[in-house]
Amino acid sequence: MAGRHSRIRMFTSPAGIAATAAVGVALVVGGTVGAVQLASGEPADSAPALVDAPASSPTVPASPSAGLPPSASPSPTVTASPKATRTQAASRSKARTAAPKPAATTKKPAPTSTVVDSGSCGASFYDEGQLTANGENFNPDELTAAHKTLPFDTKVRVTNPANGKSVTVRINDRGPFIEGRCIDLSRAAFATITSVDVGALTVKYEVLG
Repeated sequence: MAGRHSRIRMFTSPAGIAATAAVGVALVVGGTVGAVQLASGEPADSAPALVDAPASSPTVPASPSAGLPPSASPSPTVTASPKATRTQAASRSKARTAAPKPAATTKKPAPTSTVVDSGSCGASFYDEGQLTANGENFNPDELTAAHKTLPFDTKVRVTNPANGKSVTVRINDRGPFIEGRCIDLSRAAFATITSVDVGALTVKYEVLG
């Protein structure tokens, strides 16, 4: 059409500028939609629905494994188990002291007997089995003796002055009835201070109270 000029109207007001921009956007969107519809064969009148995008998406905390390749996952940290340590018992940690040795037990001295009479006289022995004056059966192997007057069960210490040996006997019989002898020992008592081959000897006697 000759002689017809297309005149473009210029809008200088803010409302006119906004309207012009909206028209431009609509033309661009419409052209794009038409091109897509022509390529896919769908009718052009079905305009895509506009979905309002959320103003702001929630912040997702960064994963501990962010920045690592998918195959590489952080391996758990292995902590060394505490080594068992031997602790010394309190009683062993103290300085060892030597165990006190048991004190030596001293034997109590035997009670000393009091000498109530003493003297010297002849002594002999006998070993024939018989009944003693106090009613016991005579035993020549026991340390006993016969005396004329001392009470029964009196203890008499008889000593041989020639060698210093002594023996203590218990009076359980009467005798001897030979002049010059005052005590008659059992065979065992006589053998303690001298040989039985002697038969008789002078001794020192001590009557113990």
